[in-house]
Amino acid sequence: MREEVIIAGFGGQGVVKGGLLLANAAMIEGKYCTHFPSYGAEMRGGTANCSVIISDEKIASPIINVPSTLIVMNEPSLLKFEPKVRKGGIIIFNSSIISKKISRKDVTSIPVPANKLAEEVGNPRAVNMIMLGAYVEKVKIVSQESLKQSLKTIFSKSSKQMERINKEAIERGRKVIHNL
Repeated sequence: MREEVIIAGFGGQGVVKGGLLLANAAMIEGKYCTHFPSYGAEMRGGTANCSVIISDEKIASPIINVPSTLIVMNEPSLLKFEPKVRKGGIIIFNSSIISKKISRKDVTSIPVPANKLAEEVGNPRAVNMIMLGAYVEKVKIVSQESLKQSLKTIFSKSSKQMERINKEAIERGRKVIHNL
């Protein structure tokens, strides 16, 4: 088993933190993983992406050329990374702000109204949690429980209320997959 995912969006959308959360969930489960962030010229508002590889075997390089999955938060990132997803791969996109249709017919595309759902849980910055909940439910590379458990490590200084909101956001993302 090997999963190569790119998470991409604007700086400030929690792209890198989302990748850390996913990698930590893999470590909790005893899997090999890498996390490789990349930032644009500006941190907040510029482009950001990260590559996460999860495997049951050692990983030689954190570089992903042809991801199996793309989690995409904005349209510029979709335009950049859509062509790179491997045939038969998955594109999970934030349908709240991406109006462009996925042009590829050889991948599975999953719309997630992440901004709308994040507002509903009470934190517009929880978009990354919504997207991760949907991703983990679809791909099942780690468990939802490990993902939620990772919140305590990655967001160790967050309040109990923020932890509750993040868990609810992950759950909302999970439910999107069942409502497709």
